[in-house]
Amino acid sequence: MLLKVKKLIIAGIGVICLVSGAAHAVTPSPQMIEQFKTLPKAEQERLAKQYGLDPSMLNAEASSSQKGFEEQFIINPREVEDEKAKELKEQQIIVDEVTQFLKDQKDKDTKKLQPYGYNLFEGEPMTFAPVSDIPVPGEYLVGPGDNIKVQLYGKENKEYDLVISRDGNIQFPELGPISVSGLKFEDLRKTVSARIKQQMIGVETNITMGELRSIRIFIAGDAYKPGSYTVSSLSTITQALFVAGGIAEIGSLRNIQLKRKGKLIGTLDLYDLLMRGDASNDLRLRSGDVVFIPSVGGLVSVDGEVRRPAIYELKGNESMGEVIAMAGGLKGGAYPKSSSIERYNKQGLKTIKNVDLTTDEGRSAKAKAGDIVKVKTATMQFEDAITVVGAVVRPGKYQWYQGQKVSDLLPSIWGDFQASADLDYAIIIREVNKHGDIEVHQFAPSAAIINKDVSEDLELSPRDIVMVFNFSDDAQNRFELNKLVRERVEKVVQLVGDNSLSKDLFKAGFSQLENQKLSNRSQLGGVVVAKEQEEDDEALAIKGEVNRMMANLFEDPELIKLSGLMNRSELLYPIIMKLNHQSRSGDGVQVVAIKGQVYHEGMYPLAVNARISDVVSAAGGLKEGAYTSRAELTRTVTVADGSSISHQNIELMAALNGEPSSNLLLKGRDILTVMTTPEWQENKSVEIRGEVRFPGVYNIRRGETLKNVIERAGGFTQFAYLPSSVFVRESVRQQEQLEIKKLADQLRRDIATRGVSKDGDVVNYTDAQMMLTDLENIEAVGRLVVDLSAISVGIEQADLQLEDADVLYVPSTKQTIAVMGEVQHAATHRYKEGLTLDQYLNMSGGVRERADDGRTYVVKANGSVMLPSRSMWFSSEDRLQPGDTIIVPLDTEYKDNLTLWTQVTSIIYNTAVAFASISNIK
Repeated sequence: MLLKVKKLIIAGIGVICLVSGAAHAVTPSPQMIEQFKTLPKAEQERLAKQYGLDPSMLNAEASSSQKGFEEQFIINPREVEDEKAKELKEQQIIVDEVTQFLKDQKDKDTKKLQPYGYNLFEGEPMTFAPVSDIPVPGEYLVGPGDNIKVQLYGKENKEYDLVISRDGNIQFPELGPISVSGLKFEDLRKTVSARIKQQMIGVETNITMGELRSIRIFIAGDAYKPGSYTVSSLSTITQALFVAGGIAEIGSLRNIQLKRKGKLIGTLDLYDLLMRGDASNDLRLRSGDVVFIPSVGGLVSVDGEVRRPAIYELKGNESMGEVIAMAGGLKGGAYPKSSSIERYNKQGLKTIKNVDLTTDEGRSAKAKAGDIVKVKTATMQFEDAITVVGAVVRPGKYQWYQGQKVSDLLPSIWGDFQASADLDYAIIIREVNKHGDIEVHQFAPSAAIINKDVSEDLELSPRDIVMVFNFSDDAQNRFELNKLVRERVEKVVQLVGDNSLSKDLFKAGFSQLENQKLSNRSQLGGVVVAKEQEEDDEALAIKGEVNRMMANLFEDPELIKLSGLMNRSELLYPIIMKLNHQSRSGDGVQVVAIKGQVYHEGMYPLAVNARISDVVSAAGGLKEGAYTSRAELTRTVTVADGSSISHQNIELMAALNGEPSSNLLLKGRDILTVMTTPEWQENKSVEIRGEVRFPGVYNIRRGETLKNVIERAGGFTQFAYLPSSVFVRESVRQQEQLEIKKLADQLRRDIATRGVSKDGDVVNYTDAQMMLTDLENIEAVGRLVVDLSAISVGIEQADLQLEDADVLYVPSTKQTIAVMGEVQHAATHRYKEGLTLDQYLNMSGGVRERADDGRTYVVKANGSVMLPSRSMWFSSEDRLQPGDTIIVPLDTEYKDNLTLWTQVTSIIYNTAVAFASISNIK
């Protein structure tokens, strides 16, 4: 027995693993899979087939572990008797939990309707404890075996514990036998009390019931465990059902019969008890009674928008209204007017009948055995409701009424709008036909609410959507919005890590409608023109999900609540998408675009009767550097044989002032370009550090040179060492980083295709991989070689124009020479006039065996590179100076004589020198 129980436990654990791996359950853990593999192969195959596990899990490891499994659970029968009862009990609990888990999982996966009421009594049969501690009703019929407690007080004080004998008498001391056969408990009290008063003068009595007798009953029919049971004499029909473990699935809940001596005493409809709490027909049992459970009657299934979907038993001619009442009634989201009944006809074919459960006729329709009643779901659409989204205090759905205006819906600027709201631009999205096509109306909230401008305070229509935008998109805390995205796409977010809430998931996942424009590209033809924008893993993972969320923005209560955190392009996304979809042949897309010197470039819906000034307001207005004398309007003109593009100059300031000749009506696909004022520049600055009289940050104008700024900084101090100056530029750094990336890609291809020598004489494969790793981890520094000495003496050819964020560092006097690369001991030595390159190399222990000393070079203090000529070493051009760095490269030549390795090692060494040089300016 113990072996069987243990096997059941292990099998149960294995099945849990299987069910956990099913399509509708959680993924099994490695521990679960290992436990599953301990089962016999035949058992694995059976469980896999039954519960839909992938057969690939059944590998050879399972059979190899089977032997150990059997050895572990083979038990000597003699040891069974010595097992502790506690262990058996714990094991049985595990088996019961496994069985219940499998049953619940099966019900969850199949999602089928279950028969109603059977789970109330289900379980193994049990015996009720004798009922002795509850009040006994007066109508209780006493019988042999019942215990009667009699207390005498008054003239005499005594207590008697009397038992009714088989002949129906109680033997009362001093009074003799008293017959109580067939009496109710209340009548017994009266009879015994009267007898005592008659024969014992001056004595009062108190009579109660003691222990009750047990009775033998029979449970027959479709019970879970029919048979003969011993129960308390106070037991009822329902208690008898508990004793028998409940009713089998084919047993009736509505026609449970109590029979006594072959006659029908009464019937119990459990639906009365379960649905209405009526236990009046739960009759008390007597010894020899039979509780008979007939087979179930006709069944009807009720599914859909009811509170308790299930399969119900029909008792008579129940109507549809009564059937729906059995199912708990309709849910709030039900649409009973379009309910249906699936029913088999006389030919055995399935038919469907529509029924309106809101009418008396529909509710009174008779239900038949085998019917499937389905109550449909109501639409989630609101009727005549106004939706408010965006930068308002209380976004959501609002009631519409005839004559309602914007100022009625949002009466207060301070009370209804967020502090960040744009008061010059808001829109109303309005449906224009039954197809759901929309048009857009634009208004200024400040003019509509504060000034009560009739042209701005628009009248609202049913189902309008009022959208208010933030003036600035950078001041919003997007944590809650990103949290919502995480919850919606939890599985996707888990792939990119738990720290994703620290990033703007919503923005990463949001995709613009326009293709990537030239201005957004970080490089053109291999030349860096802008900072490269790396696309986050989160953006790639959740882009599609966020777009689907935004498409349902106006029907999603959670998104509506957080809509005030969204920027303009995000809020407008479903509108632009809808306008694109509703455009038909011959009709242009009602969308316009604005570019240039405005706060919010992008694509906007074309509002009804919108003009140039309106699209400028939509874009947040003009920036400081906007050129107001002229703007360019690009328009697509469609003709019979094609289309053409026209350009028109607009006097922008006149258009903003409302002059009709300039403030033109816009058409779909128009593009307005707001230009930058000639010679306009944003604030640009450079920083001068080190040995100048007034180090600090200096603002510069376009075309200003390094010499000009040095003069503004007061010139150099007497301790400045100009040959070692360091000049860093961001655009140079980006270009260097691009070149390093290209070289790394080239090196990777070389390793993959041409291979590297493995003979040990030159660079082997491992060295090449290490070098590639070093190269990929290099960060460019952007050092630009400048001849500060030449600039200081006024040589114009050495001067250069400055860019924003340039940094110049002028160090103090240098007195060292550094030696790096393939030498015995890389070190920095004190500079001594007249020492040669070979002497500095000898001071570092000489070159290594794998050094390429023939290509030794010097990185000068100003960042330039010098290739020394040994024969002319003492020439003025080749003379070492303080701050120089001697580089001895690695010998990278191999059988293919590829020069790529030389480039790689040079970059690695030169970067190290550059980092050492700029360490003082970080």
